Amino acid sequence: MTKNNSMFYQHVDRLITIAFEEDLFTGDLATDAIISKSKQVTAIMTAKADGVISGLEVAKMVIDKLGDNTFIPLVRDGEAVVKGQDIVKIIAPYAQLLSSERIMLNFLQRMSGIATMTARCVAKLEGTHARLLDTRKTLPGHRLTDKLAVRHGGGTNHRMGLYDMAMLKDNHIKAAGSITDAVRQAKQSLPISIQIEVETKDIDEVREALAAGADIIMLDNMSLEQMTEAVKLIDGRAKTEASGNITLETIAGVAQTGVDFISMGALTHSVKALDISMNFTDHPY
Repeated sequence: MTKNNSMFYQHVDRLITIAFEEDLFTGDLATDAIISKSKQVTAIMTAKADGVISGLEVAKMVIDKLGDNTFIPLVRDGEAVVKGQDIVKIIAPYAQLLSSERIMLNFLQRMSGIATMTARCVAKLEGTHARLLDTRKTLPGHRLTDKLAVRHGGGTNHRMGLYDMAMLKDNHIKAAGSITDAVRQAKQSLPISIQIEVETKDIDEVREALAAGADIIMLDNMSLEQMTEAVKLIDGRAKTEASGNITLETIAGVAQTGVDFISMGALTHSVKALDISMNFTDHPY
């Protein structure tokens, strides 16, 4: 998922700490008042809709914050499940489960929602060579977990941030004066290992980006006819990325134009959480 797994775990650990700070703060009033801290119970998380699971590892990190437990995944991250299927069993103190339940579900439901939508879109690309990309339109602070969920759904991570690819968008091009000047300045300033992507809105801009030596040419909000023409013009001399208001209903048609990549901000900015419940199998008292 990341170039540095330790960075991923450290970042998620910080997210979980913040989540407990905002939810528990000075304590779980209802649980602390009536639940014995020593009572052990078993909790089962169950999918309430068909989908793809993502976030089990994160959910384990959440409950581990509150003490020892036995966390038994019944499926793997990236695995498709059906409505009513149990996905994890947890044996832990009842109070510990109650105080971590919402945070575990918040991560698990969001990440599984992203993985589910990603998998549905990837299925639409069958028979083409197009690959589905995510974007930077992620929930602030949740970039790494959102993008991990995309991978669990079968998608591909685009740049992680502003630091690992140079994407020259319309405002960069305006500031530089032209696509040609923007690419030239980027090439002069950046290491040769950094890919340069250029956003284009019509065929003339595609020609200019290609002549300037862009590594990837984004076809932004173009019609299917324009994208087909652009792919033919580029003819493999640069990679092509379709972008702009692409949906589950339109993605197959976009892939048929021959583009290499299709990016969808909706994978992470318009998430429908997968419905997951947690129920206890023993009486709390």
